Amino acid sequence: MLDIKINAIQLRMDESDLRFSFCKGETEWSWTKDYRPKMECKEGTVFFDEALEIHHELVQNGIGKGIRSSFAGFEIEGTKVPYAFETYAWIEETTEDIFFEWVPICEEGITVEKVFWPGEMELEEKKNDWYTLLNMQQGVLIPNDWETELTAIPFDGFFETAGGYMPWFSQFKGRNGYIAICTTPWNAGYQAEHPENGPYTHVGVRFEPSLGRMDYKRVVRYTLIEDGDYNDACKIYRDYVREQGNLCTLNEKAARVASVDDLIGCSFIHKGIKTFVQPESDFFDPENPDKNNNLTPFAVRTKEMKELHELGAGKLYLHLDGWAEPGYDNKHPDYTPACEEAGGWKDMKELADTMQKQGDLFGIHDQYRDYYFAAESFDEDYACRLTDGTIPTHKRWAGGQQSYLCATQAPHYVKRNFREIEKNQIHLDGAYLDVFTCNEGDECNNPRHRMTRRDCYDFRARCFDYLMSKGILPSSEEVSDWSARSLVFCHYAPYDFMLRKPGSPKHGVPVPLFNLVYHDCLIEPWMMEKIDDTEDYMLYALLNGGAPYLIRDGAYPNFDGSFDGNVKMHIEEDIKRCKVVTDLHKKVAKCEMVSHEMVDGNPQVQRTTFADGTKVTVDFEKQTYNIEVTKDEERAG
Repeated sequence: MLDIKINAIQLRMDESDLRFSFCKGETEWSWTKDYRPKMECKEGTVFFDEALEIHHELVQNGIGKGIRSSFAGFEIEGTKVPYAFETYAWIEETTEDIFFEWVPICEEGITVEKVFWPGEMELEEKKNDWYTLLNMQQGVLIPNDWETELTAIPFDGFFETAGGYMPWFSQFKGRNGYIAICTTPWNAGYQAEHPENGPYTHVGVRFEPSLGRMDYKRVVRYTLIEDGDYNDACKIYRDYVREQGNLCTLNEKAARVASVDDLIGCSFIHKGIKTFVQPESDFFDPENPDKNNNLTPFAVRTKEMKELHELGAGKLYLHLDGWAEPGYDNKHPDYTPACEEAGGWKDMKELADTMQKQGDLFGIHDQYRDYYFAAESFDEDYACRLTDGTIPTHKRWAGGQQSYLCATQAPHYVKRNFREIEKNQIHLDGAYLDVFTCNEGDECNNPRHRMTRRDCYDFRARCFDYLMSKGILPSSEEVSDWSARSLVFCHYAPYDFMLRKPGSPKHGVPVPLFNLVYHDCLIEPWMMEKIDDTEDYMLYALLNGGAPYLIRDGAYPNFDGSFDGNVKMHIEEDIKRCKVVTDLHKKVAKCEMVSHEMVDGNPQVQRTTFADGTKVTVDFEKQTYNIEVTKDEERAG
């Protein structure tokens, strides 16, 4: 047993099975007994302990102490290959953080596809106050005794996607826990297991190649928490983001583009102009051809926006799909001109000008990842190419056959297209660049524009930053840690259950992990559907201090949370409900979400507290809310 200690932190490694444990005070965290460090490779599964040469040494330097292990010489189908790597687990003396580092040394002889290290922690007792935090969309807390099995995680838990808005997870035994932050998240993710009724939840990290090679050091940082809870984990991560220079608040963004302040307090409207589903698209309905295509003139949308104001809807933000000639999700990135059948640039300008005159905001949907074969400028040479030379394609969306545009090209297309929109005098307040913050980054092995996944995120951020430079507020489908510095708002940042069929069992207690870190950095519109008498999404909008959707016409039926069968209300009632949410949003949009709690330990009664002292309490059993603003002002419903 190798053992090191700094202050109250102790780190141990069992040389016989390569399992680690660490502790602070009386709480010990150990890797599960059946965990065996491994790599999934093209050649098959390779376990660390199969290395022909394994050496361990204790290391002490000017910043801490650790255990370095080297693994070299593996046998593949009877042949020794020189593949080698190191692991280094160490305690930083200044912070008492524990770092686990996996370092490739020689990549000859084995093609690694996934590295499963460091290991999953034991959390085996069926206790309600033993729980796991996953950044699956807005966030979920899974008690060890939770009755529902954890099923498929979006994007297989890949960090920086809808399955992992932030690259960390956390576990607690009562009031003592840890947060594991992947500080190299670009080619990494997590996997988690929780069976029906528990009694355990296991979660671990994995690392994947970049352009076919492991290539660089992979790191997970563990911070131990005493007498704390999930709020402390979130605030530790917020401090980490601030240290990296990536915490950019709405106040800072408003200093760059003043219209950030105009977006606060808006009710959001999601509408479209033209839908055209190509016959080869997976969404094409051959039995009901009339459902495949539709067209709404710009003039109709202009009239609707005027009527909403007459009804007292207040300040609006219109997100417009399908505004260009090809129709929604067609022929990107060659999307202009404005749809001629709907009135062309002239009537689109009339809509934008009307919004501006009314004090509303106007934005468009656009797309710079899906690269459609039907685009006039389509050239396979600019599509993302894998290391084996193949180019991924599919035909899921309305535009039919497509590949993925290498993101090195995206900023150029954004500049080209938005200059065309500007030339036609269309005033834009915002623009939504689809899927950038929902889907994983792409990689491209074309030597003319080779791109790693980390590069991809940088190129996507350049697109957002270009829009900001033009006074256009950037948005994308969901939220993701890498984009928080550049993004002003999003389409939504929901709890994972909101995108499943209403009534589906929840995977745990919904908790606003992302907002406990980033609430004062982004504007999040929230679904406002009342599903039935037991589930009203308005309560989540209030709890999160977000903006409301007044109208949300989904681009695809029964997809992305747009389901039929909700309680239908008159528009006047929808406006009234939205006003409650916008009034709160005006007050707390730029405030940090200081804390979230289960009142008296009851997950059905939740409360958030914001930096200005505002408290929002919702009771999901009674379907009620209470907003405490000051001693003199209180609102309930």
